[in-house]
Amino acid sequence: MLTCIIRYQIDPAKKAQFEQYARVWGQAIPRCGAGLVGYYAPHEGSSSLAYGIYNIESLAAYEAYRARLAADPLGRQNYEFAQQERFLLREDRTWLTLASAPHGAGPGGVA
Repeated sequence: MLTCIIRYQIDPAKKAQFEQYARVWGQAIPRCGAGLVGYYAPHEGSSSLAYGIYNIESLAAYEAYRARLAADPLGRQNYEFAQQERFLLREDRTWLTLASAPHGAGPGGVA
């Protein structure tokens, strides 16, 4: 299993547009085959950093997922919305694997 963390730099004056964008991905991403953890908008601290996090089986599964997402009407609409509104200033993807599994009992044997 791979986890993709998308780090966005957004226009702080357009946080509401990012939140709308995130809500749409909340519908489209799971429908197209990825396990969405969530989208996160700025709250405290930096007003320009936001994140999207999802899980997928492999890079091959990711390629098939991206093709489905690009063909999805809601996905296409959301891509166009981002282009029109220009609230995304930068987008970086990082791929991670879970290193702490299995999760064991905490201090004192408490799980």
